[in-house]
Amino acid sequence: MPRLSSYRDFDWVLLGFVLLLSLISVLEIKSATLHTKFHGFDHKQIQFLAVGLVLMFIVSLIDYHRMLDIVHWAYGISIVSLVAVLIVGTKVLGGRRWIKFPGGIHFQPSEWVKLVLIVAVARYFWGLAGKELTWGDIGKAAAMVVVPMALVLKQPDLGTALTYLPILICGLFLGGIRFKQVGLVLLALAMIGGIAWKSGKHLKPYQQARIDAFINPDSDPRGSGYQIRQSLIAVGSGGIWGKGANKGTQTQGDFLPIPYTDFIFAAFCEEHGFVGALGVLLLYFLILMRLIQNAQTASDLPGSFIIMGVVAVIVFQIAVNVGMVVGLMPVTGIPLPLLSYGGSSVLFTFLSLGIVMNIRMRRFVN
Repeated sequence: MPRLSSYRDFDWVLLGFVLLLSLISVLEIKSATLHTKFHGFDHKQIQFLAVGLVLMFIVSLIDYHRMLDIVHWAYGISIVSLVAVLIVGTKVLGGRRWIKFPGGIHFQPSEWVKLVLIVAVARYFWGLAGKELTWGDIGKAAAMVVVPMALVLKQPDLGTALTYLPILICGLFLGGIRFKQVGLVLLALAMIGGIAWKSGKHLKPYQQARIDAFINPDSDPRGSGYQIRQSLIAVGSGGIWGKGANKGTQTQGDFLPIPYTDFIFAAFCEEHGFVGALGVLLLYFLILMRLIQNAQTASDLPGSFIIMGVVAVIVFQIAVNVGMVVGLMPVTGIPLPLLSYGGSSVLFTFLSLGIVMNIRMRRFVN
């Protein structure tokens, strides 16, 4: 007799880790914006987190198989919304990424597309289960991801567009791509990347400047290299134990750029040092391990695929953001999940966790 899912099967341990990281986020945003015009953003972050929690519990009650059934419609709506951004979107700082609704509400479709792509890729490879991947199968999967990527790149938003790639890579890996195919794909990407880099025609001036600053931060220390230099100073000055909450000179002196979003990890390192940074990274590790465990215990293949898609996106965002902060990656504008300020990022993460809980709660449902 099938047993209905219930909150007895909810992953409360995972939620505990997530809430602890969210608390750290609120406290660090408060500290980072203490003496700036953005003071009070910590209260907004609490509102985002509250809405995210409610949405997570709601999504956890909706059978994820229904999402798999309607994902082709959701994918079509996502493409239409990305096209709408390019036509009627609000332009801010040279980028057209949001659709403005009455009441001052801004909607960023590119964040929600990540969630749709995770489910769509899982549905696609589920349909190919047990079959050896052909080049046609790989091409269709790539097209599914590349189309929204191209639309987001037109906004332009390189950071968000890049977060779609780990979804495709994860799907191909779990779908059974062969090593020979991987080698040929990497070779083709390397050739395309080399041609694009040499021509420079596919990069915006600010993107080219960021890459140049990553290669040589001292080439323009007050311009394109400013962010990386200030971030490295903040991280290094934190030492082992940090300078203490609200006492980071780079952060409080307004030297560190946007310390409540892209560079929040640098601000945290300055105030809480190596030990604090290690603690945050340990929290991320525990969250990821719980997610992987849930993927392993999922009742079916699409459930495992969906959770691993979520893992792939989160790992990618953590690696790129932390790498950017310590000078190992170019500045891309990718937020740190559950730590950086931002409604779209917070809501995407909690909706993803809602689907993960959904899958976990149906482990024993026939």
